[in-house]
This record gives sequence, C-alpha cells and structure tokens, in this order.
Amino acid sequence: MSVERIEHPQGVVELRLSRPEKRNALTLAMYGQLVELLNAATEDSDTRVVVLSGAGEAFCAGNDIADFLNGASDPTQLRIIIRFLHTLVDFPKPLLAAVQGDAVGIGTTMLLHCDLVIAADTLKCQLPFVRLGLVPEGGSSLLITQRLGQRQAFELLIEGKPFGAEHAMQAGLVNQVAPETELAATALARAGALAALPPEAVRLSKRLLRDTQREELHRVIDTEATLFAQRLGSAEAQTAFKAFLQG
Repeated sequence: MSVERIEHPQGVVELRLSRPEKRNALTLAMYGQLVELLNAATEDSDTRVVVLSGAGEAFCAGNDIADFLNGASDPTQLRIIIRFLHTLVDFPKPLLAAVQGDAVGIGTTMLLHCDLVIAADTLKCQLPFVRLGLVPEGGSSLLITQRLGQRQAFELLIEGKPFGAEHAMQAGLVNQVAPETELAATALARAGALAALPPEAVRLSKRLLRDTQREELHRVIDTEATLFAQRLGSAEAQTAFKAFLQG
C-alpha cells in the first residue's frame, strides 16, 4: 500500500503517503486509498483526529504524471481525484497536516482543507498549474484569493512562484514552522491536544467554521475540475507534459 494508516495514542490516526522514492507523487490508486481511509475515520468513533503526512524528504510532489496521463484517456478514472477533494471538504473531524520538503500542486492545495498545518523549515510549495497548461484545482482559486487577495493569488496560482515555510505561514497556509527533526513530534503533540478536547464540541465548532462556504467550495471545486479536464486535452498541456516527462 502507498498510504499507511498508523494509530497513535488518544485516538490520533496518521495517514502517511509512503512512496518516498517518487517524492510521494499521488497515483489514482492512492487517491482511492485516501478516500476510503478518510471515510473510515469519519465512521470510527475511536478516531478523534487525523494527521496527513509524507514519508521521506518530501510531503507530496503532486500527481504522478505518467499515471495521471494514462488515466486521462478515460476521464471517469480521474473522478477519484475530485471525490478526494470533496471528501476533504466534508471531513467532520480535525484534520492536520505535517509537511516537509516539496509540496507541489495538490500537495499544496490539499493543505487548504486542513484545520492545522505544521510545516518543517524545509517546506517548498509550488502551484505550477498554468506552467503545465492547466488551471488551478482543489478550490484554490477561491481559498487562496480569500486569504491573500487577487494580486498575491495571481503570483502563486498563475506565475507559479515557489515559496517556503515562512511565506506559507504569512499567507495563512501554515500554522507553525518547526525544524524538520521536530516536525513529527510537534504535529503529534498538537493532534493529541486536540484529541483531548470534548470531541462533539470540536466537531460542532468545526462545522460552524466551515459551513458558511461549504456549498460554494464544492461548486468551485467542480467548476475548476471541468476546466481542468478540458485543458488536459489542449495542445499547451500536451506540450508541457511531454517536456516534463522528457526532462
């Protein structure tokens, strides 16, 4: 399995991307695993907090391009990615992320749906959608613009400039920065503290924070996905992907 489920004390469950040799680039099968594991965590009364993490030097290098392009020949296969994003939006329990090294594309946009993000000082985010002939995904066109305003969102989403942990914290994408050697312990400590709070009060409070724009976010994710799928067949995207695979 490329996604590990690790149980920690106090009802903390870690879902670890475990494909370090590929910098945890996501395959369609891994998306399916994540959906299943998140749904199971929703139903499991013993699970109070979920932590997303990545094995090795990178959190997530985005989609596995070869697997992604193979799936693109049958668009129904790509629906699992959209289902994953909607699952993140609707996840009712605290969702944390512990991130280090590269967080590219969806490796960054999934962080927008986490309640707390703890980053190593080695974090390097990038949203290279336009460079690949595509458009933003994961609700990022809404959420990043809300956080930063249109001009800074333009820099990140259209120019695709990489940015590190401190910039990510200033942009409201990260709550805390820690040395990489302390990342796991720091994230698990915060997860444990959350797990110790009254669980129903936590879930209801999260719902209050999230519900005001939940429907809008689902709609934006679907709109982005429609445009994204259209762009996959474009000459611009095909050229960019070919250059990526050859480079």
